[in-house]
Amino acid sequence: MGRKVQQNKITSPEKLAAVNPKNMELKRDFLAYLRSIQRSPNTIKGYDNDLDIIMVFLLERCGNKEFVSVKKREWVAMQDWMVNENGNSAARVRRIKAVISSLSNYVSNILAEDEPDEFGSFKPTIRGIENPVNTPVMEKTVLSDEEVNTVLSALMDAKQYEKACYFALAAFSGRRKSELFRFKTEHFGPDHLICNGALYSTLETIQSKGRGVTGKQIVFYTLAKDFQPYFDAWMQYREQIGLDSPWMFPDPDDPTQPRDHNIANSWTHTFSRVLFESTGRADKIYSHALRHYYTTRLSKSGVPHNVIKEIVAWEDVSMVARYDDTDVAESFSDYFTADGIKGTEKKSLSDL
Repeated sequence: MGRKVQQNKITSPEKLAAVNPKNMELKRDFLAYLRSIQRSPNTIKGYDNDLDIIMVFLLERCGNKEFVSVKKREWVAMQDWMVNENGNSAARVRRIKAVISSLSNYVSNILAEDEPDEFGSFKPTIRGIENPVNTPVMEKTVLSDEEVNTVLSALMDAKQYEKACYFALAAFSGRRKSELFRFKTEHFGPDHLICNGALYSTLETIQSKGRGVTGKQIVFYTLAKDFQPYFDAWMQYREQIGLDSPWMFPDPDDPTQPRDHNIANSWTHTFSRVLFESTGRADKIYSHALRHYYTTRLSKSGVPHNVIKEIVAWEDVSMVARYDDTDVAESFSDYFTADGIKGTEKKSLSDL
């Protein structure tokens, strides 16, 4: 069974045009406030989309009433609608509630002081509503080494070198979708090889997920031997077509800039189709599945979890276990024989 995602089909330009003008004005003011405190563009975009959902719900289910007039039972009704009608996960519900809470804080802390006649009596009503049980609604797509190699071979045979390079970079660096488009070709020169040539390091820090406009700044690491053939093929093809750009995946219309990372959504459809045509497996490939694959690959190779934590740049080592898809039962033979417990030898990165 593939990974299923509940798509947002709630909003539309027509519905948003009918939303209470005061609610849309409040939304615009709040987004301007987020920009003023330097929240990242992606964070603001997420708030923008979630606020549209909230405002359309008020339009359709609450008589288009003002946000500041919504009662607690109406937020409970929204939570019930999301869970039992729209099929949203508990995590999605918590996110929407967090946006409602943030907007409520903005009204309480900013607007109530500036405009006491209109907002002075406002009290947040979302607080105290218990969250739904956090049960998983997505099934992970766990990829084997053979399946990853199969997809890469098929892409290379089809001369889809850019997509093959993206897939390989995702599988052998474990970076998030948006981060993959921040790589530059210079990050894969000989002077960027470390650990006896086992890893490519960007050496410089690159923006990752995090608060603020600049996010968290970290160094990215890529398994060199595995990635090299696909990097070479993509660079050779770029030379043939005269594509000169410092970016690994340049914008076709402006090679001085990287592609928009949302192109990966269509590329992963191609990867899923290739997997199905090559193996008959109907699971969907998504970029984050390759982050799981990278972590699992390191773990299966015997790299200690504390080292994996540093390579992937997690703050807590517990994240390694969350992303490690190793089948525990399959790994028993690594530690037990007919004679009992056998010793194991830790491997270094150069053994990968």
